[in-house]
Amino acid sequence: MKRNRIFLAVAVLTFASLSCQVLRGGRNDKPAATSEPATTVPTPSNDIGGNDGTNFQTDFLMAGDAFNITDMGNDSLVYYTHMSLEDLLKFYREGYSGRDYTERELLTEISENTFNLVFDGDPSGKAVVIQSVDLGDGSRTVAIRLEDL
Repeated sequence: MKRNRIFLAVAVLTFASLSCQVLRGGRNDKPAATSEPATTVPTPSNDIGGNDGTNFQTDFLMAGDAFNITDMGNDSLVYYTHMSLEDLLKFYREGYSGRDYTERELLTEISENTFNLVFDGDPSGKAVVIQSVDLGDGSRTVAIRLEDL
């Protein structure tokens, strides 16, 4: 089980790093413009500024201090945040339970530096999968996607 967690952490970190740095031309540490504090739940369908200057819409919940947001297509996005693991877990659990989603606790994985959450209840019929890895510099990646599980 520990091996799976390490593999998951390495895979998410590699995926996020490659997608953000290679596909978008480098990391942008400038936070996205937002007036919401990091602990509030954003309104769904917000226009979110992408790294390439374009906007896209998302129904995913994102931390108020989200930066380096990358729309990966196929109902998937990656962003960076300065929220702690504990605060981010609380943010997603409260946010999605407030939307009447149910956490699939059997798939919940939490370690010192990573977590994996899965929520059922999306209108698409797919599960919302949220994974996060601590980058060791005070920030962490968050990958969110819809997936048939």
